[in-house]
Amino acid sequence: MMKYLFALLVALFLGAAFMLARFYNDIRFEVDKIVHYESPMTTQILDRKGRLVANLFEHEFRFYSPFEEIPPRIIEALAAVEDTLFFEHGGINLDAISRAMIKNIKSGRYTEGGSTITQQLIKNVALSREKSLERKLKEALLAIRLETVLSKEEILERYLNHTYFGHGYYGIKAAARGYFKKDMDRLSLKEVAILVGLPRAPSFYDPTKNLEFSLGRANNILQRMHSLGWITDEELDLSIGEVPIVYNETLTQNIAPYVVDEVLKELRYIEDLKSGGYTIRLNIDLDYQEIAKEALTFGYEQIKARRKKDDSDTLNGAIVVLENRTGKILAMVGGVDYRKSTFNRATQSKRQPGSSFKPFIYQTALDLGYATNSPLADIARTYEYTANDEAKVWQPKNYGNTFSGIVPLKEALVKSLNLATINLVEEVGFERIYRKSLTYGFNNIPKNLSIALGSFGVSPLEMSRAYTLFSNYGTMMSPRLIESITDYRGKTLSFDLESKVITPPEQSFLMIDVMREAVNKGTGRRARVNGIEIAGKTGSTNENVDAWFCGFTPTIQTVIWYGRDDNTPIGHNETGGVAAAPAFSYFFEKLLKIEPGIKREFDVPRNVHRIIKDGELYYYTDTSKPKEEAPSMKEENLIF
Repeated sequence: MMKYLFALLVALFLGAAFMLARFYNDIRFEVDKIVHYESPMTTQILDRKGRLVANLFEHEFRFYSPFEEIPPRIIEALAAVEDTLFFEHGGINLDAISRAMIKNIKSGRYTEGGSTITQQLIKNVALSREKSLERKLKEALLAIRLETVLSKEEILERYLNHTYFGHGYYGIKAAARGYFKKDMDRLSLKEVAILVGLPRAPSFYDPTKNLEFSLGRANNILQRMHSLGWITDEELDLSIGEVPIVYNETLTQNIAPYVVDEVLKELRYIEDLKSGGYTIRLNIDLDYQEIAKEALTFGYEQIKARRKKDDSDTLNGAIVVLENRTGKILAMVGGVDYRKSTFNRATQSKRQPGSSFKPFIYQTALDLGYATNSPLADIARTYEYTANDEAKVWQPKNYGNTFSGIVPLKEALVKSLNLATINLVEEVGFERIYRKSLTYGFNNIPKNLSIALGSFGVSPLEMSRAYTLFSNYGTMMSPRLIESITDYRGKTLSFDLESKVITPPEQSFLMIDVMREAVNKGTGRRARVNGIEIAGKTGSTNENVDAWFCGFTPTIQTVIWYGRDDNTPIGHNETGGVAAAPAFSYFFEKLLKIEPGIKREFDVPRNVHRIIKDGELYYYTDTSKPKEEAPSMKEENLIF
């Protein structure tokens, strides 16, 4: 009998040993998951002043905190509620397990687990939440093993960064910022107690949903800390009655969706962009962004108000605001309502610039020796050409079908005279104008005279780049949306500003002065703002399909476009001066209220001279000297 009993005991022992060995073989890989744990982290997009624009994440909203960043009060509160002997046991607490077993036997069901913080970390990261003896055995063995590999501080760091705290927040840092808009070192004792009480039942104790239950659990934790001698009577009394302000906000916090979409597009080469914990700092200024959005909506509503019928479904617009000197994008809005259309018209739409392209033609002429008072012929011309073996006639007209005869170059642009511009292109030479237009960065330009009237597609962002030729005194800047990217280790990648010198500052100033007059006396009058100098040019296309105003002050440039997404006319008389210029004025009137110290007057570069002729002030340079006649240029073949 004893022989059989002994054999049975040996078999049981060997079976248990085999099971333990099998378990250990299974769990050693699970230990590696925790030791080499890397959690997905939320990426934040900030404006140039460090204000939150948006959070980017895939499945878990989390900010990672090293142990050194976690305040001791959080550790104490966590230990008080979850594992008082955490710093004393080796992974499992036999006393807690014994108490849990007795409760489970008495209740006849599984009610309490007696898990340590180490065991909870293992359950959350490596094992399922299945309530079975096998899983609990694996958990215990893993806990013992993990405590020999990681320090207590490393275990706590992983636990507090991985654990779910309700409301979509993973990790203590995300929960602190989400619920209380605070960094962890600024949390009150009551706020700490609320947070550490959440992991047990995150949905039930979510303070945005069940504040009373959350406060009650927090008070129990405070009393537990007091009974352990970890907080004083005064701290307990002060905290018990506190009711913190709890914020209930969406996780993404995307307050500039067109901008965020463009950031994602520009950084699509970063595979872990939404999980790598990056900090993306933009050149965007949220104050400018809000005003730009208001200005775009203002112009949109004005156009609608002038329409006799409700045909606003396809009407839309875009606005881009740059810093002249750097090309940094301070604001960008790609449509009047992102909820209705996510299509970014600021970057993706290609619309005809119309007369807003004319300054580039005139700048080319100035750089070739024309002066701002050079005479141009504003007379009708008829062009015959062949298209698809069919003879056709093109008879361009001025707005209103008027003719001015011989006019100074400055007046031709101030009044946006189409015929004078076309005649200027013929005088200078079409090929020169065409080649120079490519230098300015315009693409897909038709090789015919219609380019004089802006008959090609360009986006508002591309137009913004081109216009820095004027606003930045001859040096064209590439628009830059992103200032820098920093990974969670603190390594920063900055984006260089790209520039291209096109013409000397004094030559560019001649065009600034002409466009300043276009705002003061010409087609851009509705863009004027009291107390600050503005230069700019309106743009309208046939039948008012597109309406532009491209303008700038001494430091800030703004390009505004309105049109219909189906390329039908906006409406009768809805020119750039009527539809777009008032929105420009609205933007700068608002901007001056928050930036009263911005530069108000344009600088006059060295080597710029002035002369008064026929009662009109003209600026000139050694290249563009005043002339009675237009310079004689070699006539070239024109292709239409």
